[in-house]
Amino acid sequence: MEIWKAVADSGDKRLQAKCKHALYVIERTLALYKFDEVAFSFNGGKDSTVLLHLLRAGYAAAEAKQGFNNGSYSENQKQHPIRAIYFESPDVFPEIDVFTLETASLYKLEMEIIRLDFKSGLEALLREKPIKAIFLGTRIGDPNAVGQEQFSPSSTGWPPFMRVNPILDWSYRDVWAFLLACKVPYCKLYDQGYTSIGSIHDTIPNGALCIESCQITNEEQIEPGHIKYRPAYMLRDGRLERAGRMKRSNKMERKKSVTANGDADNMPCANSLFAASIIVVGDEILQGDVEDNLGPFLNKKLHSFGWAVTRRVIIPNDIDAISEEVEQRAEVNDLVFVVGGVGSLHSDVSLAGVAKAFGVRLAPDEEFEEFLRQQVGELCSGDQNEMAKLPEGITELWHHKDLAVPVIKCRNVFVLSGTTVDELDLQWKCLVELSKGTDIIEGKQQFTSVRLQTTISELELAGPFSRIDKDFPDISIGCYRRSRQVKMRTQNSDRKSTLVLTFVGKDVDRLRMAVASLSSVFPEGTFLEID
Repeated sequence: MEIWKAVADSGDKRLQAKCKHALYVIERTLALYKFDEVAFSFNGGKDSTVLLHLLRAGYAAAEAKQGFNNGSYSENQKQHPIRAIYFESPDVFPEIDVFTLETASLYKLEMEIIRLDFKSGLEALLREKPIKAIFLGTRIGDPNAVGQEQFSPSSTGWPPFMRVNPILDWSYRDVWAFLLACKVPYCKLYDQGYTSIGSIHDTIPNGALCIESCQITNEEQIEPGHIKYRPAYMLRDGRLERAGRMKRSNKMERKKSVTANGDADNMPCANSLFAASIIVVGDEILQGDVEDNLGPFLNKKLHSFGWAVTRRVIIPNDIDAISEEVEQRAEVNDLVFVVGGVGSLHSDVSLAGVAKAFGVRLAPDEEFEEFLRQQVGELCSGDQNEMAKLPEGITELWHHKDLAVPVIKCRNVFVLSGTTVDELDLQWKCLVELSKGTDIIEGKQQFTSVRLQTTISELELAGPFSRIDKDFPDISIGCYRRSRQVKMRTQNSDRKSTLVLTFVGKDVDRLRMAVASLSSVFPEGTFLEID
């Protein structure tokens, strides 16, 4: 039919291979089940639109093989109409509703509209009609695709039917290559910058398609107060497909519990607390085989750029442990850094943990796979495709000429592959350079610190120290004991236990006031300022 001819004429060998396999799955299904035993779950999105037209071609081929027609497929002459299921919801975009119903009418679909939730609706439908298999437009990057194959029985607790996923292995690029090659209608929201459409409550246009003022041509004039977006098929990086899907979180509410570095009501933006977490992954560190040098190194780098590290933790090479920690910290902190557990070994599961934390699939990434192929070539003895799996739809690769492997960013989580301080230092320098102009790393007012050394006891210090801490809530005031004895140049020259007092903040004048306030309580020479 015309769909297969359009694909063949496109000259896109990858698309042709994908279509051929999808049609095989469809024809195989129609050989296993009777036509009236299968249905198609149609939701008006781009993926199900692709599947609709593949089904039209697949039905034509199956009917020809079974002697119902000569291989042509006129909507008015077909013997077996496509049975479609549409789950209607008040939360769906009106444009999706309109497109779905118009498409059903145009292609003479035998539409069943269900106004219940997916599970209850299926239970009611299967009680009335003998449906044994349902075609779904599920793709490998979808959150619900975990564990599915082209043919997957329904999950435990659901009504029994076979889930058939003909386009499971299709990428974002494949979907748009098909729609554009076949010149079939699709929902107009995709021309307005939407790349993955959910409900009206969790979907916005993809920011990666926003036309900035410096990119506007004479033909692309934006009216005052309006933002213009390019169409979905112009998204260059398919990993960002779901960037317009908002994740509901209580991040702002949780962040209110984090003390700001200054008066919360009157503090200027530059003095705000920019909070980060560091997650170090490694069984060898927990087992005591090696020391963690990466966490402290990254801690110091972030602190020097004005970031407050609110948590640094070492966890095992375990997907669930990584997922739980990333999910918790990504909700609370502005940035999360994951160090370790990246590579080709079985224990390198950091990216899988990040994917699980955000509820997405760890899926093969064609661009990253090609990058790895160019970098390692024939030296790679492992499964290159496995190495190139990234969290689908949320990953950005930050390439730098000095890095053999790009920095991986998943929303507000950076995954760093450095395994030594030197490697991490190079990655950090490249990350800082790449982030210039984005205000991700730089642009924060730096911390300043003052350290005092003393030999007075903690009991003598406790009362005044506590009062100073209350009088200067914008200053982080701490104390730790040195492990060795130091001879102090004070009134008492005996060797005594040494305490180091720390004053950390972003306002130098406030720091000096806090130090002076404490010093005024004790005799001159009690404290010695050290580097």
